Amino acid sequence: MTSTFPDDFLWGVATAGHQGEGDNDRSDIWTLEHTTPSLFVEPSGPACRHYQRWEEDLDLVADLGLNAFRFSVEWARVEPERGVVDTAALDHYEQVVDGCLARGLAPVVTFNHFASPHWFAAGGSWLAADAPALFADQCDRVMARFGDRIASAVTLNEPNLEQVLQAGGKLPPIAEQIKKEMLAAAARDAGVERYFASNVIPADQQDAFQEAFTRAHRAAVAAIKARRADLPTGVSIAILDEVALPGGEERRDAKRAAVYDHWLTVARDDDFVGVQNYESAFHGPDGEVVPDGPRNGMGTLVEPASLARAVRYAHQVSGVPVMVTEHGMQTEDDTQRAAFVPQALEHLAAEIAAGTPVLGYCHWTLLDNFEWIFGYGPKLGLVEVDRTTFTRTPKPSASAYARAVAGYRPVVAG
Repeated sequence: MTSTFPDDFLWGVATAGHQGEGDNDRSDIWTLEHTTPSLFVEPSGPACRHYQRWEEDLDLVADLGLNAFRFSVEWARVEPERGVVDTAALDHYEQVVDGCLARGLAPVVTFNHFASPHWFAAGGSWLAADAPALFADQCDRVMARFGDRIASAVTLNEPNLEQVLQAGGKLPPIAEQIKKEMLAAAARDAGVERYFASNVIPADQQDAFQEAFTRAHRAAVAAIKARRADLPTGVSIAILDEVALPGGEERRDAKRAAVYDHWLTVARDDDFVGVQNYESAFHGPDGEVVPDGPRNGMGTLVEPASLARAVRYAHQVSGVPVMVTEHGMQTEDDTQRAAFVPQALEHLAAEIAAGTPVLGYCHWTLLDNFEWIFGYGPKLGLVEVDRTTFTRTPKPSASAYARAVAGYRPVVAG
């Protein structure tokens, strides 16, 4: 058959260590989950026990007929104390890489997916003068161990997330106050002046963190490329499909400039830009509106064309190929997800046919997991996880995704 996607297209799922592995107790996020007060509705605890059950989970991915697996190497496991490297943790992640390859899965590695070591957060986090060098050292030790076997490298996951949340009014005003109180309490508990995490940033620190993340990203790219110059490397950003209704063009453009364009400009120096899209935002002359139609669990319109339009904009500004590093739907109704994903892929195929270069698609996520401050309530997985036994049960959407991928992948004669 003739595929509407490139023959070497990466079809995968995306995961993150802290959200699925469990017991990441040397990290800043774990610290904040257990701080009083806390913005996190519940602690992550054992998560999905992916750290122990990774082979079973990779089998699930392979059984879906996919060829890629995105995961993060948890810095807090590799360097639980400053300057102390846990070689057993590196052994573990090397086994995951080799396990991917044994199953025909391209390893897509994220070097920082929000969580960082507690010592790093207590030492000034990304605002510290030595943060880029410390992160570059982490990237170097990971690359030295198994960088020769990975397919793509993502330096930072959604460094613009807080701008997205604030620009879209995703959190109630009280959340900002609780955030500040939580960070202040964590700082007191650690005996330091300030404490931050990558996805828990006060509004008045956004500009400083954008500059800091940019320095860290560039240092990471340099460290990765020093070990392997040919490895495709980029940054992944959160990006909504911003739609202008009549009279809403100025508001749409202002939001794009404030939330996405810095990182899309930074990405011009990279091999690709990661796009993480879950929804559309519709701008009228007086602000954002939600058109009539079916809603997802986030309360926004179910819009299958959202991903393709976000991908188009990301490429237009950055000028580099796009990797869809996350896309999915928060919903309790899996029939919604099962219908949504194939429709979104049809739109993405049309966008590729129109000339936008796309390297791959990683669905978020494999397992129903820990969704940060919202805990285990939101459901985005293709596979259900029993919170007591940790038994995995694929949902109908997993089969729907597998069928869609099978229809796009070229048939190999044999």
